[in-house]
Amino acid sequence: MPGKSNGLTRRSVVAAAMALGVPRFAGTAAAAEAVDIAAAKKEGKVVLYTSAPLAAAQKFANAFQDKYGIAVELFRTGGVQVLRRFLMEQQSGHAGADVLVTSDLSAALDLKEKGSFVPFRPAGLDRVPEAIRDPDSHFVPQRVSLISIYGRTDMIPSADMPKTWGDLLDPKFKGKLVITNPSFTSLQLAVIAMISRARGWDFYEKLNRNDVIVVQGNEQALNLVKVGERPIAAGADSQYATGARLAGHPIENVFPADGTFAIPSMTAVVKGSRHPNAAKLVAEYTLDLEAQQLWPQSGIYAARSDVEPPAGSPPIKDVKVLPMDYGYIRGASPTVKKRFNEIFST
Repeated sequence: MPGKSNGLTRRSVVAAAMALGVPRFAGTAAAAEAVDIAAAKKEGKVVLYTSAPLAAAQKFANAFQDKYGIAVELFRTGGVQVLRRFLMEQQSGHAGADVLVTSDLSAALDLKEKGSFVPFRPAGLDRVPEAIRDPDSHFVPQRVSLISIYGRTDMIPSADMPKTWGDLLDPKFKGKLVITNPSFTSLQLAVIAMISRARGWDFYEKLNRNDVIVVQGNEQALNLVKVGERPIAAGADSQYATGARLAGHPIENVFPADGTFAIPSMTAVVKGSRHPNAAKLVAEYTLDLEAQQLWPQSGIYAARSDVEPPAGSPPIKDVKVLPMDYGYIRGASPTVKKRFNEIFST
C-alpha cells in the first residue's frame, strides 16, 4: 500500500517505533479542534471497541461517564478479535463502534487510507511525542505497550530469569513458559512477525521443544503466571505484569537486553458512526491529563510525555526498543498465524 506524503506512512511508523527509545517531542502544534459537548450529551451514549486490559478500560469508561454523564458501551476482547468484528461491521455497512482503539498500526493505516476514520485534533495532542502521532490526526495515541519477559520471582529468582530472547531456549526453562497466540492478540502478531523475520522460524521451533503452553491472550498468560502453573511469560505485554506487581503479586518484568518492542495504541473516531460528537469527546478525553494518569495506576505507559511511567517501571527511553516494520507485519500476518499454529500444535 503506498504511503501518503502528508500522513503517517508505514516508513514513518518504523521511524516512530525507533524513536520511542529516545522520543522526539513536538514543537508548535496546530490548534485543537472544538468539541460540541452539548451535542455529545444529547447523543447520550458512545460505543467503544478496545483491547485494553478490562479493568483499565472499564476505569477509563467509568471516568468518562462520571465526568460527562454519557453512557459508555464497552466492547473489549483481544486485538485481533476487535479488528475482526470492526471490519465485518464496516463491510456490512453497519458501524457498531463509535470509537476504535487498536494496537495494530498496520490495520489502522489501511483503515485510514480507506476513509474509515474522521480526522480530529484534540486538546492535549501537543503533549504526545511527535514520533507516535499521525500528522493528519486520524487517530490519537492513548497508551504504549512495552513487551517484556516476566515471571514469578518467588519461584524463579530475578538473577535466574531469562535476560534475552535467546535465553528462553535454555532447557532449564522447559515446562515453565507460557506464550500468547498471534491469532488472538495483535500485539503478539507484531512481535512474532518481527522476531521470526530476524531470527527465523527455527527460534520458535526450538521454543516449542521447551514445552511452551499457548494461550489466547495476555490475561490468560498472566493468570498462569500468577498461579505458578507457568511461572514465566515468554514475551508478553508488560502492563499486565506491572499491574499484578502493583496489586502485590511477586511478578517482575525483564526487558530483553537484546531489544524489545514499544507499540502504541491508537484511538480513532469512526466515520459514519451513530454518536459522532460523543466519539470526538472520547478522543479528546483520551488525552486529558486526568485520563492519561489513569493508565499508570493500572501498570500501563501513558501516551503523554508529561505523565510518569508506572511505579517501579523504567521510562521507555531507558529501554532498548527495536524498530517495527508494520508494512511487513501486515503482509506477513496470514503466514505468521499459520506457521505459529503449525509449530505449536506439534
